[in-house]
Amino acid sequence: MVRSLVMLLATLAGTTALDAGKPWDEKIDRGLRERSETGPTEVLIVLEGQADLSGVELATTRAERGQLVFERLRRHAERSQASLRRMLRGRGVEHRPFWIVNAIWARADAALIADVARRQDVARVESNPRVPSALPRPDGTSGRLRRAGVEWNVLKVEADAVWALGFTGSGVVIGGQDTGYDWTHPALRPSYRGWDGFSADHAYNWHDAIHTGGGPCGHDALAPCDDDGHGTHTLGTMVGDDGGVNRVGVAPGARWIGCRNMDSGNGTAATYTECFQWFVAPTDASGRNPDPARAPDVINNSWNCPAVEGCSANTLKTVIENVRAAGIVVVSSTGNTGPSCATVQLPPAIYGAVFSVGATDSTDTIASFSSRGPVTVDGSNRRKPDVVAPGLDVRATWPGGGYAVLSGTSMAGPHVVGLVALLLDARPDLRGRVDEIEAIIERSAVPFTPGQSCGGDVIGVSVPNHVYGYGRVDALAMLEDDADSDATANLGDCAPIDGSTWAAPAPVTTLRFTGPSHAILSWDTPPSPGAVTPRFDVLRATAADGFAAATCIGVDLTSTSLQDTAVPGNALFYLVRVRNACGEAVLPASDGLERLLPGCF
Repeated sequence: MVRSLVMLLATLAGTTALDAGKPWDEKIDRGLRERSETGPTEVLIVLEGQADLSGVELATTRAERGQLVFERLRRHAERSQASLRRMLRGRGVEHRPFWIVNAIWARADAALIADVARRQDVARVESNPRVPSALPRPDGTSGRLRRAGVEWNVLKVEADAVWALGFTGSGVVIGGQDTGYDWTHPALRPSYRGWDGFSADHAYNWHDAIHTGGGPCGHDALAPCDDDGHGTHTLGTMVGDDGGVNRVGVAPGARWIGCRNMDSGNGTAATYTECFQWFVAPTDASGRNPDPARAPDVINNSWNCPAVEGCSANTLKTVIENVRAAGIVVVSSTGNTGPSCATVQLPPAIYGAVFSVGATDSTDTIASFSSRGPVTVDGSNRRKPDVVAPGLDVRATWPGGGYAVLSGTSMAGPHVVGLVALLLDARPDLRGRVDEIEAIIERSAVPFTPGQSCGGDVIGVSVPNHVYGYGRVDALAMLEDDADSDATANLGDCAPIDGSTWAAPAPVTTLRFTGPSHAILSWDTPPSPGAVTPRFDVLRATAADGFAAATCIGVDLTSTSLQDTAVPGNALFYLVRVRNACGEAVLPASDGLERLLPGCF
């Protein structure tokens, strides 16, 4: 059957040049070969060669990094896809190009699939079927204890204790892609970035990746809409707060933006990809004028993409690696196929570039449905989950202004998104530093040993492990602990998260500065072993406080200058050499005595 279709495709392909590498018929997804017999079908055409993002980590801010990633990805896609796009336009084929990955969505028949597969610039042609997802459904009313209107699960991760310190997620933007969102819900509207308290502006704040059908929401919805309820529930756990007795969100001070990636629960690799692309560079209401400066800091993904939706193990891998390269934390729920080992097997949770979350109950016991590691589908045997969070009997927002109780790892992931927002509110210097954000959350988690041996874990001993990862997340410990063991708590720590200790340097005397309304600090680059680029933290203190109470004003800098707009009199500056990507040890770079600035600042 399959072989006969291949022969048919070969006949239809005519004289198109054969790929010099992999046989052209092997580029076509097996399921796609069979599906295309009945007429045009949705496909993803993945081209050879992806954009080179090496060196983007040297950007000094997340905004600069996001802009650099966006420009490189878009330039590469426009250049490498030009010929194929001309072919598709010439044949009147409906198609949509992507730049977040070098790929093009198209609606193709057997003849076109064959012609495309025979091109030397095409790596593979994958199917993109629309298949309903098994999303969690409401299951009654939670009987868990609440305190002052705060849900049990929010209390469990100690988010309320972090609020008491003054950190609620303020200044942080959360992104969510799901079945959509009821933005008018009383517990969600105040935190929607498109709402200013009087009117709504959905440009750069909402995108609909559903372009046909769409159920009750229709397609290409111009305002946030949820045709299922699942998305609204997950968003509630991230930011929900009605200002009264319904305090259901971990980070109520954060702002949110959203993208609908499922049509009444039906998702595809293309819709997921489109949402990821939009998050890296949100667009206006017409889908134009992308702006990476409006990207979120973290994205929630309470969904998975199985093979029946067209996803192989690597389908979304490059997409998500590129999102992470832009300095955005990607959080994913592990899935609900437990309790057996090696059940974390679906994108995006399987990837190393994703922070994957399993589910626990109110007693910190792993939920029976929570998927376990290791990841075997790609041969990596990667440990998953990374952490766990409450996911059983979670009460959160529901479309129409109500609330519902759901269970699933879909409910666990949003807690971690909220934790990222709380951390960045307290430590804005960490924005864009995904490795360090994840390390702080992991190392401050409450550890639990496994009750089953997965991937070589020792029962009752191994931490981290393939059941709980590093453990159940804890927002207060996340700020109060000392993730890099340098004797400074995470909340006030400007040093690198590398697990080492180092001696406090003396204040810098060689800094050059200008004033008086602000200071432009500049310094000479100390010698660096090899051909690596030195990286620096800059701290500021006063003579009374010294290094122990210094404020972090510049983190992980590759430049040799920094503008400081809030310089007090009698200021001391410390320049600290940080660990770089090549693994150098942390070296103090300050020298001499204190630097006293004029008192006119």
